[in-house]
Amino acid sequence: MDLILNNLPQTLIIVGIFALIIEVAVLGFATFFLLFLGLSLVLSGTMMYAGLLANDWMTALWVNAILTFVLALVLWKPLKRLQQSSNDEEISNDFADIDFILSDDLNDNNQVFHAYSGIQWQLKSDQPLSKGTRVKVVKKEVGVMWVKTL
Repeated sequence: MDLILNNLPQTLIIVGIFALIIEVAVLGFATFFLLFLGLSLVLSGTMMYAGLLANDWMTALWVNAILTFVLALVLWKPLKRLQQSSNDEEISNDFADIDFILSDDLNDNNQVFHAYSGIQWQLKSDQPLSKGTRVKVVKKEVGVMWVKTL
C-alpha cells in the first residue's frame, strides 16, 4: 500500500491506461464510462506528476470525479454520433458489371430468370424490356438481379 501511496501519479496513469485498454480492446467502445474514467486518471496522474496538483488521495478522488464528469459532458455526443454513423452506399464489384441478352420479355406480369454462376437469378427492371435486349446488371439483392438497357 505504501508503494501505491508513494507513487500515486504513476499509479493513476497505469490504472488509467488499463481502463483505456479494457474499453478499446475488450468492450470495443460499447460503453464510454471506462474511456472517460481512463482519460481522467491519465490526465490527473500527469498533472500530479508535473506538480500542478497535490499528491494525495483526496485530491485524486475529487479531480477524477470532476474530470470524468466534464469529459462525459464534452465527449458524449460526438462519440455517440461517431458510433452510430454508417455508410449505406452500394459497393461496386465485378459481379454487378455483367451484361447479357434477355431470353424473354421482362415486365411486371412475368418472371424471367437468368442462369449465372450455377444459380437461377430472377431478373427485375424499373421499365419493361423486350426479348433480345442487351442489358447490364446495375444492382443485386438476394436471388435478384436488377437490370437496365445498355
